[in-house]
Order: sequence, then C-alpha cells, then structure tokens
Amino acid sequence: MANDFFKWWQHIPEHICPYILKVGSFEIRYYGLMYIAAFFTIYSLVMYRLKAEKFDYSKELIQDYFFWSILGVLIGGRLGYVLFYDPKYFIRHPWHIILPFDFSGGLHYTGIYGMSYHGGLLGVIVATAIFCYRKRIKLLRFLDFFVPAVPLGYTFGRIGNFINGELYGRITALKWGMYFPLDPAGALRHPSQLYEAFFEGVVLFTILWCIRRKQRFDGFLSMLYLIGYGSFRFLIEFVREPDPQLGFVVGFLTMGQILCGIMVIAGISGLVVLRKKGSYLHI
Repeated sequence: MANDFFKWWQHIPEHICPYILKVGSFEIRYYGLMYIAAFFTIYSLVMYRLKAEKFDYSKELIQDYFFWSILGVLIGGRLGYVLFYDPKYFIRHPWHIILPFDFSGGLHYTGIYGMSYHGGLLGVIVATAIFCYRKRIKLLRFLDFFVPAVPLGYTFGRIGNFINGELYGRITALKWGMYFPLDPAGALRHPSQLYEAFFEGVVLFTILWCIRRKQRFDGFLSMLYLIGYGSFRFLIEFVREPDPQLGFVVGFLTMGQILCGIMVIAGISGLVVLRKKGSYLHI
C-alpha cells in the first residue's frame, strides 16, 4: 500500500494541466489565478484586522493602498528577475521585459516569464514608502499592520509554481520526491515549491499571526518577517535546483540564498536599531 501511494504521489505533476485555456500558443494559466487568490487572501485578512483590532485606518485608505502594493509587486518582481536572475538575456532582448512576443522569424506569443520574490519585496517597500509619505502615515506601523497576512498569500504563488511544474528541487532518492514534466533529466526531485509554500507560507503566517498583538515597537513584525522568510528560504534553497542560467553564484550559494542572507541581516539589524530607539524613531 505504501509503495502504491508513493508511486501515485511521485507522478502527480505529470497529471496536472497548467493552463485553463489554450488557443495556439496563447494560454491562460492557473498561475495567474494564484496571484488573484493571494491578493484576495491578504485583503480579507487585513480587513479582518481592521475591523477586529480597531486600527485607525479607513477602509478606503486600505483599498487605495492595495492598488499601490499590487503595482509594487508586479513591477518590482519583474525588474528584480531581470536584474538578479537573467540580466544578460534581457540586455540582448530588452523588449521581452514588458512584451510577451518574440519577433524572430515572425510574431510569436511567448508570454512574460520570470518574477523575483525579492524584487517584488523591494517594489512593495518602495510603493509603501511613497504611499505613507503622501498620506502622512508612519511607515513601520503601517507595514506591521499588513505583514502578518502576507505569508499566507505568498503560499498561493508557490502552489502556482508547482502547478506550472517549474522551480522544482534537486535530484533526490527520497520517496516523497516527484517527477516534473519540464525536467529534461526526468529525475526524481524534491518538490521544493511545496516546501516553500508550507514553511515560507503557512508556518511563517502562523507565527506572525499568533504574535501580531504582542509586538513591542513599530517595525517589530516587519523585521521578524524578514528574518523568518529569509531563514526558511535560505535553508530550502539547499534542495531547490539553482536557476540554470546562473547556477551557484558564490561557492555553494545560489542567488536566492545571497538575497535571503541580506534579508536576515537587515531584519536582525533592524530589530537591534528599533529596539534601542523605540518610540524615538518616527517612521
């Protein structure tokens, strides 16, 4: 029975259709729906906090901010991928940054591939900073209001990666490994997308949501998010297949691990600085 279960489990990705509709080379994929589900989940949790915990933000303000944050995620995520993961390609094909077409040998629809979590994070931070400056809101307090809801929304992104059969893990002999159709080696691999969905999403959400009322100073939850996400992602990268165009960037470290290491250092440094300055820090 156990062997039958693992045999079924290992071949699940081969039976998943990644798109809802396909006409020629044009596809509507479930991955896009995952983004919608992510934003809806975060919005629902934030509105719950607004109602249940008596924050002095209006519903209209939050709805206005979501427009800014979505732009930050999409623009930052795209530019982050271009700069962090494949700059050489996009220098040669700059139109592929924003256009989902290839003009070599005629017009071909290729879609827009490649989004960077770290670029999306930077995009949201910049968008939030501008928004808070315009609205005269304390940045760190506003970030702490949103941060506990973010990881659960992020879970949907990794499920989308799993449905697409992309960003799979390294080769493994463990029985819970899986075969992914896009893997040219056809090897048993870690389902690293599911690891990330669980630890960076569900576990981190549970931690932040449970302690959201116990924050000690503005920025406390935001710094914990940086440390938590960065730590989980850094460890999971050891079983995630490095991006083929980059491989290992420094020694045995991937680009994702370098960026996550910076996140952890920034989070720890932020906690130290904010704890010392406390209420004297007016941002």
